[in-house]
Amino acid sequence: MSLKSIDAKMLQKMFLSGAKALDEKKEYINELNVFPVPDGDTGTNMTMTIIAAAKEVSSLDNPTIDQLGKSISSGSLRGARGNSGVIMSQIFRGFVKGIKGNETLDVNILANSIQHAADTAYKAVMKPKEGTILTVARAGADKAMDLIINNDTDDIIEFCDAVLESMEKTLAKTPDLLPVLKQAGVVDSGGEGLITFLRGAIGILKGNVPDFTITKKRNINIVKSGIKDTVDTDIKFGYCTEFIIMLEHGESLVESQLKEYLQKIGDCVVVVADDGIVKVHVHTNDPGLAIQKALSYGSLTSMKIDNMREEHNEKVIRDAEKIARQESNRKETTKAQSVKPRKKMGFIAVSVGDGLADIFRDLKVDYIIEGGQTMNPSTDDMLKAIDSVNADNIFILPNNSNVILAANQAKKLTKNKNVIVIPSKNIPQGIAALINYTESSTVGENEKNMTEEMSNIKSGQVTYAVRDTNIDGRDIKKGDFMGLTDKTIVSVGIDAKDAAKKLIGELIDSNSELVCLYYGESVTEEEAEVLADEVVADHNGIDVEVQYGGQPVYSYYISIE
Repeated sequence: MSLKSIDAKMLQKMFLSGAKALDEKKEYINELNVFPVPDGDTGTNMTMTIIAAAKEVSSLDNPTIDQLGKSISSGSLRGARGNSGVIMSQIFRGFVKGIKGNETLDVNILANSIQHAADTAYKAVMKPKEGTILTVARAGADKAMDLIINNDTDDIIEFCDAVLESMEKTLAKTPDLLPVLKQAGVVDSGGEGLITFLRGAIGILKGNVPDFTITKKRNINIVKSGIKDTVDTDIKFGYCTEFIIMLEHGESLVESQLKEYLQKIGDCVVVVADDGIVKVHVHTNDPGLAIQKALSYGSLTSMKIDNMREEHNEKVIRDAEKIARQESNRKETTKAQSVKPRKKMGFIAVSVGDGLADIFRDLKVDYIIEGGQTMNPSTDDMLKAIDSVNADNIFILPNNSNVILAANQAKKLTKNKNVIVIPSKNIPQGIAALINYTESSTVGENEKNMTEEMSNIKSGQVTYAVRDTNIDGRDIKKGDFMGLTDKTIVSVGIDAKDAAKKLIGELIDSNSELVCLYYGESVTEEEAEVLADEVVADHNGIDVEVQYGGQPVYSYYISIE
């Protein structure tokens, strides 16, 4: 079948099909995170960005190309989360500008629009890096232009297949362009997300008809519909079961036999035999059956059984409470700001943890956007915060390298206030920037001073590994604690204190005077004080301050100055 053009209705179906494909594969994309940290969220960020646009797109009846383009662009721009989501929104923005004014699209219009999409995405990033989603997008644009210059085809399906194939080949080469990808043994997650979307979109041209429902059971809907339905439908097997078998009779057939059995009673099966032991992981509704079968091969150790429905229940409640708290805070802030005279300066910070929130409020922050490492706020979250702060000039501190692009995008979309993004990559940098704000200085002077001063501190964080890996020659096992900077993994330890001590030891130099420890919700004050005492004992002339942060996932945020 030859297809010479597509209309708005078909493009609408393609977009929704792509959104569906990305949503279904988001967890796989999350797992492509280079570092084995528990906040790999590229797939989630890209999906939430596209879902925001898909909700607008799906509401259109018999749209024109221009109406469809407006919904795609505005929805994705406001819904963009994380660097990958912002770049994806810019790809869409460039594409819809290229198709504007047409009633149908042929290969020539599509090729020029794909070229415009890649150009727009590159321009949105201050320092484009090759081996990322940008490289994959550029490969698609180059192939598209080659096809029309050489007049190779006027069939849209052939055209799309050729463009996609070129992008897939480029994605496979991303580890050669970014050494950190090769070390981790993964391709670029953002590029994988873009290709996943396109596979779904092109699939509809070939008759693959997905379920176009894009209103997922997310946090805000869970509050209305109740928790039980979500738990029952989302989790088929309720118990995450892990153990190690100490073999008694060799391992020749254990791996295949046990794997075959466990696949009958559950899913997510992992069975790995190695030097007289077998590591086992399975999701099942009857852990006893898995254990009973395993005992026939030998004795068991390191047994761990988690009720995933219970954990999911707790997460749903936490997430619902978080949304309610955010909305309540936003309304209270907006109300409080509206009754006060408009002021010259205002401050917005991205943070999570009640202790860190108190610290930022003490530093005169007007509005705290709850998020950061485990949930990147969207451009729309930024815009709502900007709208809530009654000030002529508003400083935004993203406090996360993956939030800076969304903040800059919100700045571009704001018309009636002067927004200044201080590019803080972590919490310690954000705190340092605010400490160095002075009321007597101009906006420009403060921007320069805050940016310079925050770069003078060394910072890191401690968290745990979610998978086995090897980076920079370091063997890291699932459950190990890691000390990280913004660029790499610096230390690996048996517990949070061990990893933190090693990290601090690597960061301290002859000019260092003060170490600040912001301990998270998984650490007690006593444990943090013990760490502080040991750091003082190990390093002459160093003072250590301990402050409660309350952040999840990360045991410590650390700054050294």
